[in-house]
Amino acid sequence: MNRTLIWQLAWRYLRGRRTTNAAPLLSRISIVAIAVSTAAMIVVLSVFNGMESFVKELYTGFYPDMKVTVQKGKFFQLTGAQYEAAARIDGVRGITAVLEDNVIVTNAHSGVQKIARLKGIDNHYIKVNEIAQYITGDITVSAGNPNTTIGGARLMNELGADINNVFSTVQIWYGNADNTNFIANPESAYRHLEVHPAGLFRISDEFDDKYLLAALPLVQTLFNAGSAISSVEMKVEPGKAEVVKKKLKTLFGEGYKVSDRYEQNQAMFMVMKSEGWTIYAILVMVLLIASFNMVGAMSVMVLEKQRDITILRAMGAEPVTLRLIFLTEGVLWSMVGCASGLVLGLLLCAAQMQFGLAKINGSFLMDAYPVELHIADFLLVTGTVLVIGLVASWYPASRAVRAWSTLRSV
Repeated sequence: MNRTLIWQLAWRYLRGRRTTNAAPLLSRISIVAIAVSTAAMIVVLSVFNGMESFVKELYTGFYPDMKVTVQKGKFFQLTGAQYEAAARIDGVRGITAVLEDNVIVTNAHSGVQKIARLKGIDNHYIKVNEIAQYITGDITVSAGNPNTTIGGARLMNELGADINNVFSTVQIWYGNADNTNFIANPESAYRHLEVHPAGLFRISDEFDDKYLLAALPLVQTLFNAGSAISSVEMKVEPGKAEVVKKKLKTLFGEGYKVSDRYEQNQAMFMVMKSEGWTIYAILVMVLLIASFNMVGAMSVMVLEKQRDITILRAMGAEPVTLRLIFLTEGVLWSMVGCASGLVLGLLLCAAQMQFGLAKINGSFLMDAYPVELHIADFLLVTGTVLVIGLVASWYPASRAVRAWSTLRSV
C-alpha cells in the first residue's frame, strides 16, 4: 500500500463523519488539549525570554561588555600605551578606567552607617555602561565645588540623603593602611571623604542598596592608590566580543583577567539558563498529561475501525501499513493541535506586547510582563509536540496491528 493512500486514510479519520460514535468527539478534544498546551508553552517561554532580556538590560549599568582586571590583588597601574592600544582595538566602541572597593558610608545628621561599594569613574563611564537611563538628577560626578556622588536610591534613602538639598552630604570612610598603630593614633585609622548626593539611580535592589559613584581622582586619593585602578571596562560592538577578548588577552598578558558580561556574573546567567530549562521540563510534563487523552481517543478509534481493518487486510495490507496509518493519524492530530496552539500563543503574546494585558503590581521598572518571541522556541515546541504525538500514537497503532492479526478476512 503506497504512502499516498496511508495519508488519505489518516486524513479521512482526522476529519471524521458526523456520527454518534465517540472517536470524532474525542479526537477534537485531544486536538484542543494539544493546542492549549502548545499555546501555554509559547506564552510562558516568551514571557521568560522577556524577563531574561529585561534583567540582562538592567545589568548593563554595572556589568560592561568587556572587563579587564588583575589576577592577583585589587589594584594595578595602567600605562598610557596599554590604554591607547586597548581603545584602538577593532570592535571597541568605548573604554573607561574604574577604581572600586568596599567603604563605610555615614550621614552625620541621621547617624546611619552602611557598608557600600564605591566606584571611582571618569567621564567615559556613562558612555561605556548604560546607566544614564536609570539616573535621576545629575548623570555626572564632579571633584570639588562640591564633591558629588551618584548613589543607589535605597542606599540614599536609608542614609537620609536628599539630592534636592544642596546642604545634604554623606561621609565615605576607607581604612588607612598607612596607620600601623591604631591605638596610639585612632583618628587616622580611616581616610574619609565628604560628598554631596547629586543624583541617584533605580535599577534593582542588588545595585540600589549597595553602590556609590564618585569622581575617579577623589576615589584614588581616598584609597591612597595614586594613579592605580581596579579595572578597565569596555563597550564592544555586537558580534565582536570573542575577537576583542582574544586581542585584550594578548595585549595585557597572563597577569590579567579578561571577562565578558557572562563571565562577570556567571552564577546569575547559569541560574537563568537552568530556570529556562526547568520551565520547559514542567511544560513538557503538562503536554505529556494532555497526550494521555490522545492515547485514549486513538484507542477508541481503533475499536471503532475494526471493519476498516478487516477490509484493509482483505486488500492485502501488511501490519506495518496499519501501524503507519495510525501513527500518521497521531502525527496529524499533533500537527493540527500544534499549529492551532502556535497561532493562539502568538496572538496572546502579540496582545500582551501591544496592550500589556497582564500587569505587574508594585514595580517602578515595568508596568506589564515583558514578552519576547524567539523562533527557536517555536521550533523547539513544534518538535516536542510532534515527538510526543508520535510516542502517544504508538500504543494505539500497536493495538491496530494486534487487531489485524486476530481478524479473519472478509
